[in-house]
This record gives sequence, structure tokens and C-alpha cells, in this order.
Amino acid sequence: MEINLPFTYDFDRTLERLSLDPLHAIDLSEKAVRLPMPEGNIVKVKATGSTDQPKFEITGADPDQLKEIKHIFHFDRSLENIHQHFQSTNLAHLFQEHRGTPLVREFSLYGSLMKSIIHQQLNLAFAHTLTSRFVQNFGEQKEGVWSYPSAEKIAKLEPPDLRELQFSTRKAEYVIGLSRAIAAGTLRLEEMKNREDGEIAAELVAYRGIGPWTAQSFLMFGLGRPNLFPLADIGLQNALKIQWERSEKPKIEEITAHLPEWEPYLSYAALYLWRSIE
Repeated sequence: MEINLPFTYDFDRTLERLSLDPLHAIDLSEKAVRLPMPEGNIVKVKATGSTDQPKFEITGADPDQLKEIKHIFHFDRSLENIHQHFQSTNLAHLFQEHRGTPLVREFSLYGSLMKSIIHQQLNLAFAHTLTSRFVQNFGEQKEGVWSYPSAEKIAKLEPPDLRELQFSTRKAEYVIGLSRAIAAGTLRLEEMKNREDGEIAAELVAYRGIGPWTAQSFLMFGLGRPNLFPLADIGLQNALKIQWERSEKPKIEEITAHLPEWEPYLSYAALYLWRSIE
């Protein structure tokens, strides 16, 4: 299947960001990424065009999966209105520099939530190491592509099983507890696709181990929601310190004052600020 996009789309920057996660099967020279589908097959997305004339070749996907792939990679909605919105804001130069960079969803809702839990309060390098250990010990590999384990498999573990991978006891309890809720059908991630952000966040934070940062991360990268800005994120604070040429990180109250200017695309403001320091 070949797809042509009628808007600017920078797949080089997309792959560059995806490659920060060692679990992703990226080939920068081929400009391609392979990803696991829930049905067990592997789909390949390869750029055959340019940033100004984006064209992609997608192999291994059935029609339903193709629709999901388009949504994951932001192929199904233009980035141009987002770019234009920020031209009248104090982030205009950032959106010019990173023009055409999409908000790409994680390839698995369960994986997105587990990744957010594992990454809590860790430096990025060790967070990726710990996530890789989790997936490579309990997940599956097919054609060189790793997929996250099922919630049912993790639900059968006990904290000492994850402690062996250098999980803290508390983090192990969070991961297993949430997996048990998902396996039992109490926490239904797929059904969240059709619900409002506030309703989803309220349900998630009721679970042990999920705070506002984790809930927002899941909404942004699991569900691809466009209007979230994790105010407590240190990376965003540092990025704004640089952008605004400050000697100290801006206070949350100051950042909050700018949010109405960036709405309804706060997630893209966050993404482009992260990109500026990655």
C-alpha cells in the first residue's frame, strides 16, 4: 500500500525520535520502521518521498491495521493547521525549525502505560534499560521486532520477579497491580479511545502508581490526545528555560499563563519543546 500525504511531514525527525527507544526496530538508512501488531504480524512503514512531498510504503497490514497505522503515525490528519496556529505565539521559531514533526503514538496501549510507569523518576538512559529488560524477559520477538508482554502474563508475576531486573519494590508492585487490573477487565484501555481526557485521567489516577504525569503521558503517547502539557515535567521546564533565555527554570505559574496561547495543541508544544533538548 502506498500513501501520499498532502501536507509537510518530516519522517527523518520522526524516526530520529523513535530511535531514542532501543526497543523500536528502526532502520535510519532505509528510512523505515517495523512495528508489531496485536494480531501477531509485523508491519513495515517506509518513507519513499520527501518532507515536502511525503510518500510512504506500508507492507504487511490488512485494511483495519492500515487505518490504525495511519492514526499512530498521524497520517490521517494534517499538521498544517497546528503549524499555522503557533506562528502567532512565542514558540513560532520552534515550530518553524521542527515543522512537520508529528505526535506519534506508542504502538501498544498496554506498552504505553507500562513504559510510563517504568520511566517514572528515572534518568532516560536507565529508564530505557529497565524497559528493555522488562520486554526482553517477558515479551516476544518476531522477525527482530520486540513486542510488550500481555497484561495476563505480567499479572501472574510477583514483585521479586521484577526486582531481579532492578525494579524497585514499589515500581514492581505498580506494574503487576495494573497488569492484574487490566487482565481482570477492571481497567479497560481499549475502551478509553472513545472517552474524554478528564474522565480517563480521573480513572487512571485512582490506581496505585499513576499520578497526573503518568496519566498525561498515557493520554498523549498512548491515545494521541492533542491538548496536554505536563507542567511538572522537568524536561519541559528546562526546555522553556533555554527558549526563554532564563538563568533559572520558569515557575509553573508563569508557564500556566502561556497555556491559553498554545491551546488547543498543548501536546505539540510539549513535543516540540522536548525535541529542542533531545
